[in-house]
Amino acid sequence: MEWPDRWYAWRNGDGCPSCAEGRPDESSTGVRYFAGEVADAYLLRADIQRGLSIVVWRGRHVVEPTELSDSEAAVYGREVMAVGRALETTFSAVKMNYNVLGNWVPHLHTHIVPRYADDPRPGWPFPFPEPDPPSMPQERLERDAALLRAALAVPAGDRRLADRDLRACDAAGD
Repeated sequence: MEWPDRWYAWRNGDGCPSCAEGRPDESSTGVRYFAGEVADAYLLRADIQRGLSIVVWRGRHVVEPTELSDSEAAVYGREVMAVGRALETTFSAVKMNYNVLGNWVPHLHTHIVPRYADDPRPGWPFPFPEPDPPSMPQERLERDAALLRAALAVPAGDRRLADRDLRACDAAGD
């Protein structure tokens, strides 16, 4: 099996879907809850795992993190970590997975997968279903995105107090 011709074109930046979409508030796959200096974070619509997100590099077309300058890599890394912290504290994840793949769309992005106490496969990579399940209920998608936006609006040093309030708000909504 070989990589498809389309993938090579996208890898070269020709018709790259991530570049072409710009920085939308919503896409067919997710809702943006973070717009940073160099990256956007999207909460995925597919009801796979609560909080499953993708952070997409929004500078020039880049496939691998090694193509970033040191300063670009530092900003991207800080933004990925900010999103990861918000996911971890908002949804009380027991472990976080950060996957930089690009095997389907060769444009720098990081899949952030919160793992929970009732995880389907503790100690192993997350078992993504094939094909994707249906979308989560729109009300839950909007509520979770709002919780994440609120968490990201709180300075890092103040997160412990805000985390308690966000979990209480979330528990009331479930």
